[in-house]
Amino acid sequence: MSHEEKALDRVYAAKSPRELERAYADWAADYDRDTIALGYSLPFVIAGWVARHVPHGDGPLLDAGCGTGLSGPFLKALGYDDLVGLDYSREMLDLAGQRNAYRELRQAELGTTLPWPDDHFAAFLSSGVFTAGHAPASSFDELVRITRPGGHAIFTVRDLLLEDGGFSDVFRRLEDAGRWRRVEESEPFRAFVLAEPEVKVKAFVFEIG
Repeated sequence: MSHEEKALDRVYAAKSPRELERAYADWAADYDRDTIALGYSLPFVIAGWVARHVPHGDGPLLDAGCGTGLSGPFLKALGYDDLVGLDYSREMLDLAGQRNAYRELRQAELGTTLPWPDDHFAAFLSSGVFTAGHAPASSFDELVRITRPGGHAIFTVRDLLLEDGGFSDVFRRLEDAGRWRRVEESEPFRAFVLAEPEVKVKAFVFEIG
């Protein structure tokens, strides 16, 4: 097993938020090189869905679980210059800040109360965050709260967790409550082009109600 695969396994094996925070803190310096070596594509692919659904100049865009900010420069190149990043890891946020793509970076934990008012963002995106040992399905209550009506939720979820992790139940609950409506749902696709062929995700787009 390669160094990068061992680091990835440690992240997936985290049993608590503190274990996950420590795993990412230890991995932060090598994260970009290691994930690129594995063919990790989600921070780049998600920009395509953003470009399809969010007009330029609509308002601030939240990158929820931004990590080292891999999505930031690509979104900025596509014309999204009001980017805000959120992540649990201070070490990852420090690296994201060096990309000069984010207007603001905040340390916060998905699944808890987030530090923004209601209806603040035009949209939020999140790639590779809703996976094994990471942010819970309950995170969407707060993410929807801070996104304005008519805005968009654009994110990926590990396919195996849709039922087992309670994501499908949360999606239905928010739809039934009129808090969002489904706009787009992809087929499962690989998160890593070169490794981990069993790790597949689905991309979702919802419009906030």
